[in-house]
Amino acid sequence: MDTRSPPCLADSDDVCQGPEWGDVVEKGGGGRGIISHHDSWGQSMMGERQVQQDALFYEFSLERHVPERHLLRSIDRFVELDGLRRELAPFYSAIGRPSIDPELMIRMLIVGYCFGVRSERRLCEEVHLNLAYRWFCGLGLDGAVPDHSTFSKNRHGRFRDSDLLRRLFESVLKRCIAEGLVGGEGFAVDASLIQADASDRTRVQGAAGLPSDAAGRAVEEYLTVLDDAAFGAATEVTPKFIAPADPATRWTAAHRGPAFFAYSANYLIDTDHAIIVDVEATTAIRQAEVLAAKRMVERSLESFDLYPAKLIGDTAYGTAEMLNWLVNEHGIEPHIPVFDKSQHADGTFSRDDFAYDHKRDCYVCPAGKELRQRQKIYRMPRPLVDRNGMMRYRASKLDCQNCSLKPKCCPNAPARKIPRSIHEGARDMARDIAKTEAYRTSRCQRKKVEMLFAHLKRILKLDRLRLRGPNGARDEFHLAATAQNLRKLAMLIPVPSPIAAT
Repeated sequence: MDTRSPPCLADSDDVCQGPEWGDVVEKGGGGRGIISHHDSWGQSMMGERQVQQDALFYEFSLERHVPERHLLRSIDRFVELDGLRRELAPFYSAIGRPSIDPELMIRMLIVGYCFGVRSERRLCEEVHLNLAYRWFCGLGLDGAVPDHSTFSKNRHGRFRDSDLLRRLFESVLKRCIAEGLVGGEGFAVDASLIQADASDRTRVQGAAGLPSDAAGRAVEEYLTVLDDAAFGAATEVTPKFIAPADPATRWTAAHRGPAFFAYSANYLIDTDHAIIVDVEATTAIRQAEVLAAKRMVERSLESFDLYPAKLIGDTAYGTAEMLNWLVNEHGIEPHIPVFDKSQHADGTFSRDDFAYDHKRDCYVCPAGKELRQRQKIYRMPRPLVDRNGMMRYRASKLDCQNCSLKPKCCPNAPARKIPRSIHEGARDMARDIAKTEAYRTSRCQRKKVEMLFAHLKRILKLDRLRLRGPNGARDEFHLAATAQNLRKLAMLIPVPSPIAAT
């Protein structure tokens, strides 16, 4: 057996490395062949594991590492926190250890809500690992990330006491106005249900009231807002169930699915670029949502001098009181369907079949008879307007009993009655607007609010709240609306291209 090694091609003074794969060499028996990886004395082609050795010095620029088109680089231009320390100064003690930088925590919260990081514990981990997040938060490569418990202490303390998150939202809105993204000509309003952090397994009957052993921050907030028309005083109806962990929530099945405890996120947007002009948290009930719309419109007038020519909404905002508030108190056109239950489905005449005569203040029936405000003779005269703001127009019993149209008008009553709201003039104006081409355009613009709610739940992951109580819902909605406006600014205002050196 030939045990000779492969020929060495190097000089005698050099280290012989052996033939490479594919070289033609002499083999035993005087033959010639090609080296392959199957030869027992050929070198293997598998690469060896390279162990990274720590260098003594590094040259790394975090600024150059973040791409020019990264979302955070676009957002950073519009985050102005210069007055943050001045506003929070009264809420910090003059003695003790220095606190965590509040600007750092606000920037981390912006990152969390912009990218749908719902957990504060996970947010701290993501900021620790992600270089772009570190750049946005100003941490550099070696900056320490605060503990997740710091956010809870500041949210329930200094941030809430100083109303900081509301001021943050308003500062971003001012930037949107300065950039020309808010026209102020038309507003749209809507509300969406956000599931509360309350389990239906611990629910109790609403008639039984709040359990005596219920305690916690959310319970204290609920007791505080019992007289607030946006929460406890929104309706006199006793709720079916109450959540002891968060009593301010409302048991609702508005989505025609399984019922759940929820809050309502109310948005008022400008229809030009779908910028959120205001946001309000209420309990999940229609009356509270209408009140929230009034509050948001008034704040936009007082704080930013935004006076819309029209307000777009769905039927929930088409009550007589709301329409009168828009038309007669603020001069705003209601592009809103009228909330009206006067249509009859049994084949009898509806109120639309009766013509109202403004001069004579009466209705005229299809048979040509008049319906006026008549009232029985009482010792103590009763008001013509009831507590719901409705007036009753009645036909004469003599006119109705011999009328050939009685079977189609009032088959089960001696005479026909027509209710009319004291705010019917505003309702008539809304009906007239609904027949115009501008109203059809407004119907399409209202979808912009619905798209924002879809973005809120699917992109920002705010389909369920993490904080409890009215204040917790308010904080989360303000941060989410701020994040949506910042993302809109980043999309509509491009980053300026760097000027090339000459």
